[in-house]
Amino acid sequence: MFYNKKVHAMTTKLILPGRISPLSLLGRLLKGPAYDGAHYCLVVDENSYAHCLPQVVSRVAAFEEAEFVEVPVGEDCKSIEVATHVWQTLLESKADSNTVIVCLGGGAVCDLGGFVAATYRRGLRHINIPTTLVAMADAAIGGKTALNLDGVKNQVGVVRMPEVVCIDPSFLDTLPPAELLSGVFEVVKTAAVADADLFLKMVAGTVPPASAQAISQVAAIKQAVVKADPNDHGIRHILNFGHTFGHAIEAHSSATGVALPHGIAVGIGMLMAMRLSVLKTGLPRESYDTYRRFVLQYVETPHFTLIDAEQMLAYIKTDKKNHDGLVLAVLMRNLGEPIIDIPLSDNEIRDTLLSGGLLA
Repeated sequence: MFYNKKVHAMTTKLILPGRISPLSLLGRLLKGPAYDGAHYCLVVDENSYAHCLPQVVSRVAAFEEAEFVEVPVGEDCKSIEVATHVWQTLLESKADSNTVIVCLGGGAVCDLGGFVAATYRRGLRHINIPTTLVAMADAAIGGKTALNLDGVKNQVGVVRMPEVVCIDPSFLDTLPPAELLSGVFEVVKTAAVADADLFLKMVAGTVPPASAQAISQVAAIKQAVVKADPNDHGIRHILNFGHTFGHAIEAHSSATGVALPHGIAVGIGMLMAMRLSVLKTGLPRESYDTYRRFVLQYVETPHFTLIDAEQMLAYIKTDKKNHDGLVLAVLMRNLGEPIIDIPLSDNEIRDTLLSGGLLA
């Protein structure tokens, strides 16, 4: 197969925490022949511009003369209007095939920047430098890029792998507690579906989910799953554990004016998925109880009305993972043994939402 490395990375290089600063390693990489003649456009939001950009520019010489474009914080940046603004900025700056898009921010910035890179001039190379725990553990790895449409998450997008993901946990010091906790649940999710021992160590506190060790392990898990199923047609679905309910809870909370961070909504969604796993697929009650105790240390389970449940049920039915009119979810037989594409009835979904994910 013919392949131009300057157009599209077939695989992603992960730069993980270690004895040498990940940003320093990135700086060395960008001095290599693969980036001869490259110029860079950094996509940032208000937070990463203020708290992360100075450190990145000081550690990565290649970015000293980079252009940058600032986009809204969070999910507000994942719109066609914002993507158009970035495309226009690239056009005005005469970006060409030697331009590399660098996404510096959380998962939303990586989603938007990756989508822009994939679509401008039929595809530019891009690099992700995640600055939140959610992005380090999940969103920055795997090539899923997306915009939201009419309030529904990730409805327009393509799969396009970043050339490099540079994970530097020092950025976590800039996060507010709620945003850090959001990432904790994403880290725990990956361990729950792929490494039962790591999951139990995390919820017991012997391996803190925000530690360099945990981040490195779950990032490696995510990359391995993506390599096995890059286009998300099979085993990669395991990474959606908790998201069927989580996305609905996130959207509902936003619509009611008390928006929950993505990872916290997924954390609650995982509790609901584990509840259903006990009832439908044989997950031991002890595993559910272990996770329930962990969740209740940090968040209160929600109390939804029947009207709330009906609104979220309607949202769940728009999930792009559904097929043939069936709502399909990821459940578990045991920790580390997920089962994909389990159909859920409307009543099972309503009952789970109304229970807040709690078993008697």
